Amino acid sequence: MKYNPIIIALIAGIVIIVAACLFSNAYRYKFKSSQTITVNGNAKKDFESDLVKWNASYSRKNFDLKSASDQLAEDRELVRKFLIAQGLKSEEIRFEAVNIVKDFEYHTDGKGSSYNTFSGYTLSQTVGVESRDLNKVDNASREISTLISQGLELSSSTPNYYYSKLEDLKLELISQASKNAHQRAANIASESASSLGQLVKADLGVFQITGQNDNEEFSYGGAFNTTSRKKTANITVKASYLPQ
Repeated sequence: MKYNPIIIALIAGIVIIVAACLFSNAYRYKFKSSQTITVNGNAKKDFESDLVKWNASYSRKNFDLKSASDQLAEDRELVRKFLIAQGLKSEEIRFEAVNIVKDFEYHTDGKGSSYNTFSGYTLSQTVGVESRDLNKVDNASREISTLISQGLELSSSTPNYYYSKLEDLKLELISQASKNAHQRAANIASESASSLGQLVKADLGVFQITGQNDNEEFSYGGAFNTTSRKKTANITVKASYLPQ
């Protein structure tokens, strides 16, 4: 069977044209896919804590264990009454278990030999407060030192402040940071006489909580400030888009 050379040449030409088109489209797609617009979106929000935790500890020392225990019980009642007088509720106050330490004094005799003697029992207890009334706890943490004049051996810590709706805040900021990233990418595409295509990749940055106006540095692993009552939450989103 003989083939018309004209038809063969025509078919060959069509095949070459189709192959060239396919190759060209594939190349353009590969080139286009490798050219992405990558931006960092940011969102932050100032907020105030709605939960405070604070604790203080007190201690007594005595050669007699029962006497030390009785004295500590009196101190506990003194602390409880003080906190109630500050407007705190009984359910907001928690007394931890009593810690007992048997103390010794170490000596060295004239021959260089060391020995120790019993110096008494030290009993200590921690009281913790957790409340949503930040003002009352702040005031109590400042005023509790007045109990020292009543013979109480007391040590008070700094209150720690938290936010009970932190997860909702985080989701809100992720949404805002994502929109910010999209807007930045759209601006870049517009300036390049192009338009923004689909999102191909998105990475969530570290969630940071810092004190307001504290010049607190961000941490690589994420900052979580608990010492400031007023805070600032910050999050970033890194997004990559295809131009079109």
